Amino acid sequence: MKNIQIVIGSDHGGFEYKEKIIEYLKSENISYEDIGTYSKDSCDYPEIAQKAAKKIINNEADKGILICGTGIGMSIAANKIKGIRAAHCTDTFSAKASRAHNNSNILCLGQRITGECIALDIVKTWLNSAFEGGRHQIRVDKIE
Repeated sequence: MKNIQIVIGSDHGGFEYKEKIIEYLKSENISYEDIGTYSKDSCDYPEIAQKAAKKIINNEADKGILICGTGIGMSIAANKIKGIRAAHCTDTFSAKASRAHNNSNILCLGQRITGECIALDIVKTWLNSAFEGGRHQIRVDKIE
């Protein structure tokens, strides 16, 4: 049974944005689980990405948000897990399309490449966008 809506994690390069996004989730009463990291100390992003992905695959969370320096490493690592569709987004259009067309289940952000206000807008857009299904489901099925 799902007990959280969002699993959120970062490495040291995304720690500050993770904390800001958690503030937003709290303000919207969105349930979440923070899986680390819990400081700016250096850590390995693949471990965080895999932990988040497994929570989604195991139905312990609906969606995930992962943040590292660029968002690229997190997306590559998360996408290694079968059933994960992690989307690295740098703008709100991509965030909406990743949900509407690709049914992305993890949003990846880069703290070092995306401004804080834009990153928060991307999160809001992604969380409030729905999968359109139809012809897009056929394509998502082909990915699987």
